[in-house]
Amino acid sequence: MRIFFTGGSGKAGRHVAPYLAAQGHQVTNADLVPLGHTGVQDLTVDLTDAGETYSALAGLANGDELDLPEKPSYDAVVHFAAIPAILKMADTRTYATNVVSTFNVLEAAARLGIPKVVFASSETTYGVCFAQGERKPLYVPVDEEHPTVPEDAYAQSKVSGEVTARGIQSRTGRDVYGLRINNVIEPHEYEQKFPAYLQDPATRRRNIFAYIDVRDLGLMVQRCLLTDGLGYEVFNVANADMSVAATTSEVVERFYDGVEVRKELGRDDTFYSIDKARRLVGFEPQHSWREVLDDPRAG
Repeated sequence: MRIFFTGGSGKAGRHVAPYLAAQGHQVTNADLVPLGHTGVQDLTVDLTDAGETYSALAGLANGDELDLPEKPSYDAVVHFAAIPAILKMADTRTYATNVVSTFNVLEAAARLGIPKVVFASSETTYGVCFAQGERKPLYVPVDEEHPTVPEDAYAQSKVSGEVTARGIQSRTGRDVYGLRINNVIEPHEYEQKFPAYLQDPATRRRNIFAYIDVRDLGLMVQRCLLTDGLGYEVFNVANADMSVAATTSEVVERFYDGVEVRKELGRDDTFYSIDKARRLVGFEPQHSWREVLDDPRAG
């Protein structure tokens, strides 16, 4: 597939864009900063500028395309570009940048007839991660039917993106899939960060005790690209196990007392349900922190 990938130089994108290229896709990275990967074409684009966004999506991906009888169209857009959290910039800029860039990308894709868009939403939409004080989910495991009631600018921008995406999909009838991505973890971060998580599970409360290995995030995007005909859908994206060594029953007792448990959980199962992604696109995560670190509960 000929893929227009936004934000391919960010924490997640710098892994996912090359992963897609390795699967045989032709990938253009639209970002303000070049990725510099030999298998990915860099294109400097300010996605908050509607004209630049439209021009980039309508344009050539590389010089080799000059030899074709006519310029090909993109087969899909993968939209990851965003200010990635609160406390990076002023809230007003975070909200405005994320909302406007997402609208520009989705609107340009719709106007140009691109048949599929996969866009990055966030776990923060459920209102737990960046809440002031403590917010508990209404029930666990948290699935895609859980209310999205965000209090912060970043999560609000992601909910706005979902509303925009749903409206555009309704107008066009094409496939638009949103990924409510959990805390992205690069492979080297297991040794750097997870010992503290295993020692104190409370540090992972705001992430619903979940995580997503960036390699498995690439797999999820690939599964979405290969799955047609779903219309508009949003998916939780996480690994199958928790990011802590405590058991699910221990987490419920310590952190979710009084919270409805809607599904019987295995000892290490994620509280951030990925059942829908498994069922509709065949997503099955391949990685775990347990490949790198010893489980402290083991004898």
